[in-house]
Amino acid sequence: MPSPHSFEQRLAEAWPATLWQDVGVLLAVSGGADSVALLRAMRVLKTGGAGRLAAAHFNHRLRGVESDSDQQFVVSLCKTRGLDCVVSEARAADLLACGDGLEAAARQARYDFLQRTAETLGARYVVTAHTADDQVETILHHVVRGTGLCGLAGMQPARMLGPAVTLVRPMLRMGRDLVLGYLASLDQPYREDQTNRDLRHTRNRIRHELLPLLKRDYSATVAESLLRLGSLASDATRVVDALVGQLLERAVRETGASYVTLDCGELAGQDRHLVRELLIAVWRRQAWPLQAMGYTQWDALAGLALAPQTPNSQGSKQVFPGAITAERRGGQLVLASSEDA
Repeated sequence: MPSPHSFEQRLAEAWPATLWQDVGVLLAVSGGADSVALLRAMRVLKTGGAGRLAAAHFNHRLRGVESDSDQQFVVSLCKTRGLDCVVSEARAADLLACGDGLEAAARQARYDFLQRTAETLGARYVVTAHTADDQVETILHHVVRGTGLCGLAGMQPARMLGPAVTLVRPMLRMGRDLVLGYLASLDQPYREDQTNRDLRHTRNRIRHELLPLLKRDYSATVAESLLRLGSLASDATRVVDALVGQLLERAVRETGASYVTLDCGELAGQDRHLVRELLIAVWRRQAWPLQAMGYTQWDALAGLALAPQTPNSQGSKQVFPGAITAERRGGQLVLASSEDA
């Protein structure tokens, strides 16, 4: 029997099979190098247990014939490897209707599909193939765009997708060179998305221009430095998140599908950063658009929440991106979407 490839060994160490062999696992497979390597390695590591291993492919339909060819490739690969493959596609109208822009809408549609599919199959985990290279690009993208502590943390190794489904990223500490070496050793083809070289997109300019420039002219170890920064920010974020959770429990007075009422008395005297993070948490809970919300908007919201109660507090109202209104009503801050504003 041939010895396992170092990629398979690293994957087994990052996410031991004993944690997932007996439960359902759904692999997100785009057809690109990273997800194809994930599929091949997970198929090797799945040597027993009662759990079901399946794959899912989401066709964004943003690249015409190429998108359809990606889907055909993934379906064929799964059939060859003896895996069931669930396929779905985006609806252009749904993507264009999203207030966060096309890229964010496509991402949200993909994760919604993965969650629904996992729940339908009874899968406990959804696994994606994000690598250390993706993490570096994500952190640097956040820095360039403007970010807080949470953005510096980058992607988390695991997070909840739904009440019974966890998203896992076991390849976050593995570089793309390791992935490509693994596929070459298997003589395994994969699909290449030509839009990844389109320099009109900021992420692509970071990958093909900014990162190489930083490595060449500033620090050959910039990628390692960014990963270390992300790890430290992640540690700090966990502490802040715990404090935010406690404050949320005390401050939320009423909540509905499109509104939240906060008790400003509970926020009085709290650190302004903590209040900003609490408001971001509220936005996420309500699934309100985040893309156009920057530091200026979050700080303005925090100022509204922390302002001392005066006769002028009544009726103070501001409108934020996504048609979300924030209104001070005495000692309360009412946040509402346009439906209830």
